[in-house]
Amino acid sequence: MQTNRTLDHAVRIVGIAAAGSLLAACAGMEAAGPRASATLEPRSGSSVSGTVNFQTVGQKLRVEARIAGLTPGEHGFHVHEAGDCSAADATSAKGHFNPAAKPHGHHGDAERHAGDMPNLVADSQGNATVSGEVSMLTLGSDANSIMNRSVVIHADPDDYKSQPAGNSGKRVACGVIRAAGR
Repeated sequence: MQTNRTLDHAVRIVGIAAAGSLLAACAGMEAAGPRASATLEPRSGSSVSGTVNFQTVGQKLRVEARIAGLTPGEHGFHVHEAGDCSAADATSAKGHFNPAAKPHGHHGDAERHAGDMPNLVADSQGNATVSGEVSMLTLGSDANSIMNRSVVIHADPDDYKSQPAGNSGKRVACGVIRAAGR
């Protein structure tokens, strides 16, 4: 009888310790919030395709993308104002998403369009992957929300200074940003 009580007591202690470890691990992680995604379709005669996923993580927006069909090298990568990719050259997506009416700039600077993101870099097979966090964009209902806007990939690299769009050339892919299930 004493052995069973000792065993029960030991099992409870192990269970409490495991629960405490799990809670401590969770406390160190930032809560992940809403998610959205965009399926990229070719534009301007290209064969570019892919998917861009967004997820709120703390005060930032996590961006993860897989793109194929690019020419090797750098390509401008932006959130655009309108969630409309219907034009053959994606001009229906309008200009860069810019709710604060700032000049175009480098994605790491405070003085820039909210939709200015880092250039994509395609490998020798034309594939690019992105995984990082950006600021100034949300998936909420505020002025910086990118829900129902579009993601556009350009033929050339963004020079981060030419106005109004970084001299990044024609639009080779476009996808509308839509809410994703949890």
